[in-house]
Amino acid sequence: MKNNLQKISLVLSAILFVFLCFVFVSLYKKTNDNNQKAELNGTTWQTETGRREEISSLHHTLEQSADDQTTLNTHFIQSSNVVPFLDTIGQLASLSGAKLEIDSVDIETTSPGLVAGLKVSGSFAEVYKFLTLLENSPYEIDFLSMDLHSLSMAGADSPPLKNIKDSSWEANFEIQLLSFTP
Repeated sequence: MKNNLQKISLVLSAILFVFLCFVFVSLYKKTNDNNQKAELNGTTWQTETGRREEISSLHHTLEQSADDQTTLNTHFIQSSNVVPFLDTIGQLASLSGAKLEIDSVDIETTSPGLVAGLKVSGSFAEVYKFLTLLENSPYEIDFLSMDLHSLSMAGADSPPLKNIKDSSWEANFEIQLLSFTP
């Protein structure tokens, strides 16, 4: 009987050993499959994270370029946007203290550009300051003609001026706006 009990325990031990080996192998395969899936998911996650960072960078770049584009567009006048340009010239005249009259505004068809005739009056310092502000405006302007003369020297019989700065001056400008898109 002792011999039978040993045989039964040996058979049970062998069955238990085979069962545990089977469990070990199946768990080992599942662990390897899970590791491969984890590596694949990690690679996918890194790829998606890189894409999201690129998209975020592109959005940031587009926002910055939109500001630059808006700034750039303010330097160009379109045919439907002439009045704000003329208002800007009026603001320059008020900043300088000179009086401004806009004689004419023509849209050139032969060469792209807007031609404006301006008449500015005031002291020499005011007229000169207006000219400086106009030259330094954000628009690309070409001076076609300019006539600057003193109103105090109207005739040859008038006495010589003692103070040129206090005298009245008048300037006629004909400017062409080159940064004009018809």
